[in-house]
Amino acid sequence: MTQRPAPLPPPERRRHLREAASLTQAQVAERVGVTRETVRAWESGRTTPRGHRREAYAELLASLTEADMVTNTQEAAPPPPMTVGLNSDPHHPEAHEIPRTALTPAQAFDGLYAFCAPALVRQTYLLSGRRELARESVEQAFQLAWQRWPEVAVDRDPAGWVRATAYEYALSPWHRFRPRYRHPEPPPADAADRALLDVLLTLPAPYRRTLLLYDGVGLDLPETAAETEASTPAAANRLLHAREAVAARLPELASPAALHRRLAEVASAERLRAAGPSTLRAGSEQRARFWTRAAIAFTIAIIGATALTVRTAPTRYEPAVPPGETVQGIPPRPAPGTLSDAERKLRAKLRSDVRHGPQRLIPLPE
Repeated sequence: MTQRPAPLPPPERRRHLREAASLTQAQVAERVGVTRETVRAWESGRTTPRGHRREAYAELLASLTEADMVTNTQEAAPPPPMTVGLNSDPHHPEAHEIPRTALTPAQAFDGLYAFCAPALVRQTYLLSGRRELARESVEQAFQLAWQRWPEVAVDRDPAGWVRATAYEYALSPWHRFRPRYRHPEPPPADAADRALLDVLLTLPAPYRRTLLLYDGVGLDLPETAAETEASTPAAANRLLHAREAVAARLPELASPAALHRRLAEVASAERLRAAGPSTLRAGSEQRARFWTRAAIAFTIAIIGATALTVRTAPTRYEPAVPPGETVQGIPPRPAPGTLSDAERKLRAKLRSDVRHGPQRLIPLPE
């Protein structure tokens, strides 16, 4: 009798279950005993598992389905940790307080912040090499997310939205002109951590970002290409060159698994904390009020200037002054010429009669 294959949910449901459990494709592949590319193909529907791999994959998805059903029936569900060091902070005091039902906007924002912010600070530190800039980038990204929360809340990947915003801010070239960022920060205490961070910072910014997203965060190649705004072949080329550069200086990190582990260790070695979610929400609202008032004041100034211009503008047309015209019939001005004989005699007489001193003021008797 032929045994029926284990039932599997649709490909979209498979990915949803994995993401709901906060598992990366690499973690699922390790549990099932396949490669990450195979799990990616299963989730996209390009291929279908067979044999004992299908049974192991179906068993894993069944357990994730049960966990997802239990989570949806509870008012607050603790999100399980992702890859330690770069994708989550399971020891954060607010990491297990994300309600899944009847959330207010503030609660949803706080839950996203509690789950993503600690790992995102560590990622931006690897990206920029600066602790203060990493914290500032994450705070700026979440403040912008709170200002656009209606848009971010319905986004397919809110965490990816915030991550892309934080990465863009951290890699902005304008930071080099800020006085506080002109001098380098103290490097990590461990020599191996310093060596890896130095190698990362020597890579071009697009290569560094691609390497961090693929080997650090655990995104697949199409997702990495989409987040870095590049084609998939271009992202693959950047990834290969970045790996070669790292392996050339650190041969022990030639393996992607070893590189992923070391990235997580370097990021976790730094004690990086961002401000609380309530503080960020208050700062975002204060900034929004400031710019709103500034826009209103600027608009009022433009209206006032326009009204003043209309009030003081002439009410009738005043013709312009015409240019000058040449007048005919006027003889030209004579130029000075040579003196005549009589003029020379007169000049000699005047010069000979000139006296010096007070005597020249006394009239001569006639």
